Amino acid sequence: MTRALRCRLALALALLLGGCAALDSGCDTSIADGLVPAWGPEVPYFPTPDPAVTAMLELAGTGPKDVVYDLGAGDGRIVIAAATHFGARGVGVEIDPAPLRMAAYNACRAGVARRVRFEREDIFKADIREATVVTLFLFEDVNRRLLPKLESELAPGTRIVAYRYGFGDAWAPEKTIEVGGRPIFLWTVPERRLSERGSK
Repeated sequence: MTRALRCRLALALALLLGGCAALDSGCDTSIADGLVPAWGPEVPYFPTPDPAVTAMLELAGTGPKDVVYDLGAGDGRIVIAAATHFGARGVGVEIDPAPLRMAAYNACRAGVARRVRFEREDIFKADIREATVVTLFLFEDVNRRLLPKLESELAPGTRIVAYRYGFGDAWAPEKTIEVGGRPIFLWTVPERRLSERGSK
């Protein structure tokens, strides 16, 4: 049985079951269930354009030693691109199960199932401590509420890249580029985090 056929069968099984589970014994990508609230995502699913995905990962200097966490991963295209084109490992965190099933299928189809995983989880509760790169395509108010978590859990030197929306005046980016007329922002977690500096 070919990998493409295994992926199609895995997706069909996942959709029939309607749950978040391992998709196929021949394809290691799985969706781990977390404790999630009954309501839907705060940010509607809207895919990041492919040129922006590439630009985000390049701006972060993504490489084979990195673990890329995409918070609000949607169909998984950022972590899949990180594995496919940059040799990184990836973790996609998403609360909506529908795009997550597509993400697992897409990872299997791209041949990077062993380098990425997906978690159905509230982004505010997910464990992100192993990340070396974090990608965001969320609204500014959501980014602002995430900032204390990013500051407390991410190691110094971790790069954060965001498409279209940053942290406002809560944290100025160190670099900004434009792709397709939309901004992409870069930050690096400092040795002494912002909250620690503000407490002195």
